[in-house]
Amino acid sequence: MSGSAILVSCSALPEGDGDEHAVPEALADLGFKTRWAAWDDKTVDFGAADIVVLRAAWDYAERRDEFLSWAESVPALSNSAEVARWNTDKSYLAELGDAGVAVVPTTLIAPGGDTPRWPKGEFVLKPAIGAGSRGVGKFSAGDDAASHLKTLHDDGHTVMMQPYQSSVDSEGEQALVFFGGVYSHAFSKAVMLGRELDESGLWVTEKLAPVQPSAAFRALAEDALDATAALLGILRAELLYARVDLVTGPDGRPLLLELELVEPSLGFRQTDAAAAWRFASAVRQQLA
Repeated sequence: MSGSAILVSCSALPEGDGDEHAVPEALADLGFKTRWAAWDDKTVDFGAADIVVLRAAWDYAERRDEFLSWAESVPALSNSAEVARWNTDKSYLAELGDAGVAVVPTTLIAPGGDTPRWPKGEFVLKPAIGAGSRGVGKFSAGDDAASHLKTLHDDGHTVMMQPYQSSVDSEGEQALVFFGGVYSHAFSKAVMLGRELDESGLWVTEKLAPVQPSAAFRALAEDALDATAALLGILRAELLYARVDLVTGPDGRPLLLELELVEPSLGFRQTDAAAAWRFASAVRQQLA
């Protein structure tokens, strides 16, 4: 099988962040002609490609309505526009929690609502629609979290409030990566709060390393994908890629922090060279 593939980026990162350097070659070995293109590039005919893969559209948060309108216009988009609409609003965590997935406890605070009761101990405030840890703040009892909340509300954001998971200070997060619904590899991410944005201004610089997740982490990631497929009425295999970000909770058991289905780095540089082949095979599977 041969075909054409477009890897979707944004104007600030026209060829992504370099993580997918091996992917075009792996796709070429399977007969694909591959190119990068920014999602808002009006000169590109996305509808002519056999498959259009969302990869580094990291400016979507500021232009979400425009981005989703574009996504809905691309028939061969992976992951699909339906998935993008659901996953670009982090209130999906509440849905997954209601479905029985062990998530970090999450309270949604809409603009114009009552002032929340601040948790005891450290907690995090972040916009429900956002990427790259922009707008994320960590607070503790006595801190002026209300000022940060007001800033986010004034910008029109619904805000997520979560207890800070202290395990990230020593363990970081673990990101488990799936291609076509099948586990591929995992990597760890160091604490990102309080760090500076990279030169593109789109994400916070982070320290990444390979990791071998425990059985409990693997099981929760599988549960999260099963629940997501059920909520969206799709098969897991219809998800070209997924990154499941987990942390260790206070009781030592894993919790879902985020489920990334739109534009996450997939850690190709933190795993074996065959990961690019697994990804290319999953792309081929989508067309089949």
